[in-house]
Amino acid sequence: MNTDALQSQLESYFKWFHRHPELSNDEHETTARIREILTGAGVEILNIPLKTGLVARIRGARGSSAPAESKAESHSSPPDGPVVALRSDIDALPVTEISCLDYASEQSGVMHACGHDFHITALLGTALLLQAEKENLGGTIKLIFQPAEEGGGGAQQVLDTGVLDDTAEIYGLHTAAENKAGVIAVSPGPSHAAVGAFRILLRGVGGHAAYPHLCKDPIVAGAQIINAAQTIISRNTSPFDQAVLSFTHTEAGSNWNVIPPEALLEGTTRAFSVEKLTGLNEQLKHIAVHTGEVNGIAVEYEWHMNTISTNNDPALTAFVSETAKAMGYRVQPRLPGMGGEDFALYQQRIPGVFWTIGVGSPQALHHPGFIADTAALSAASRLMAALGKEALRRLGAIIL
Repeated sequence: MNTDALQSQLESYFKWFHRHPELSNDEHETTARIREILTGAGVEILNIPLKTGLVARIRGARGSSAPAESKAESHSSPPDGPVVALRSDIDALPVTEISCLDYASEQSGVMHACGHDFHITALLGTALLLQAEKENLGGTIKLIFQPAEEGGGGAQQVLDTGVLDDTAEIYGLHTAAENKAGVIAVSPGPSHAAVGAFRILLRGVGGHAAYPHLCKDPIVAGAQIINAAQTIISRNTSPFDQAVLSFTHTEAGSNWNVIPPEALLEGTTRAFSVEKLTGLNEQLKHIAVHTGEVNGIAVEYEWHMNTISTNNDPALTAFVSETAKAMGYRVQPRLPGMGGEDFALYQQRIPGVFWTIGVGSPQALHHPGFIADTAALSAASRLMAALGKEALRRLGAIIL
């Protein structure tokens, strides 16, 4: 397929996905559309227990000697040749779009504000390219259309099916709002942070706002916790040890003259190591509990880790960079960021690389005005296809 034809097809797909965003673990229509496109192209879809999302498989000359899979057949039948996985994510965010695009979200309060519609479309393009030359592949490529990346446990859902147990390498892509369309950015080591989420429920004694001395005010205690927590980063964390603590949701009260009995604080902690992330949690819990004690407020503290930090394999990072440069792409290092990515869970088990492609958005990721430049779609598809093919060739040579 020539570049113009591929680009036109991908833009059509992209606009559909952008108009029809769905939240984590509810991507039913999205999954059905992906399945329709892949089936129409003759791409095999594996029968694995995922409620939403799917994994497809393209087997080349060395990966197609096994009989065609029936619904009862295991997806993990030993392939004739190496296996490489390519991953995209498919869920959207609870964001109300303000882009004014003629293909803006048709789902109230839901938007593809993180570029997952771009990721879906790029991997569909990769599937079309690989399917067209499957006889030249030296093994098997698995295409992951992962649900629930935005804190919904999607990567773990995929791993739990066992579909990647035979996989030697894995590659994933993400949009980069800050870079010009088509610019590839990748670096070895951590690129995305380990992410934790906390929830602090303050239980006091409500009453009339005119008589605060008869109450135990959870709002005042909550404000003290928020202020004191700022010292965890500014006074208890080395400036050379990157970390973030952000309060993102506060909720209390329902009327101007009533002190409420409860207040809720929620937010996130982020760092590049599990040890540091755990330390942030312990410090925040200490502040919350003891602030509650001083104010006569009962504190319920909950914290959980969403994902570890990504960790790009150095040798495979060089492979991605060299492949992209050989194809004529502009390649630059990617500075580590505090955004989280559950692609890290794949990298715990499988050597891999998470790289970004610029989409030149006027606004950052997760902003209601985020807009991905579709001009980069075919470039993303072609690079991902090349990574799959070249990885199989390299792995096949090693096996021989």
